[in-house]
Amino acid sequence: MDLSELLQETPVIAAVKDEDGLKRALQCDIHIIFVLFGTVCNIDSIVAQIKAAGKLAFVHLDLIEGLAPKDVAVDFLKKTAAPDGIISTKPSLLKHAHNCGFLTVQRFFLLDSIAAANIERQLTAHRPDLVEILPGLMTPAIAKVAAEHPGLPVIAGGMIQTKDEVFAALRAGAAAVSSSNPAVWAM
Repeated sequence: MDLSELLQETPVIAAVKDEDGLKRALQCDIHIIFVLFGTVCNIDSIVAQIKAAGKLAFVHLDLIEGLAPKDVAVDFLKKTAAPDGIISTKPSLLKHAHNCGFLTVQRFFLLDSIAAANIERQLTAHRPDLVEILPGLMTPAIAKVAAEHPGLPVIAGGMIQTKDEVFAALRAGAAAVSSSNPAVWAM
């Protein structure tokens, strides 16, 4: 099953911030886990647990303690942990990750109109496999990015707490929703 089929079948992605969240996500009926924690000492174990459960592991490179925002960090993850994908806010790292064979997720934090305008500029320079818009409650921005970049799956991430919020993001054009709330994973 390819990534688009996985997102269509289960459009909720578990975003895990700690070991407890990881254990709960491994028991849920979801296909993709975003790893938002870990260190250079344990990221291989975290990814191995996810893969052993038959799920895809995406590691947020910017949040792994001990890794610098450099290409060598991508190389390290490929050699030691071998996740399925890399998440980052840094397009140059994602370009290198893509060249290394990883699926890529570019995260955008919508803080103001400048940040919103930055999305178009960065997606023109490098097209990741997925885009994640935070906060996920920004449905007009999600709709705009989805409409301007057909074929590029948009993920609504952050602050999604209810079934209604999940459905609102999906109606706005999100292909999936990522959440660290286990109650959302079971929807």
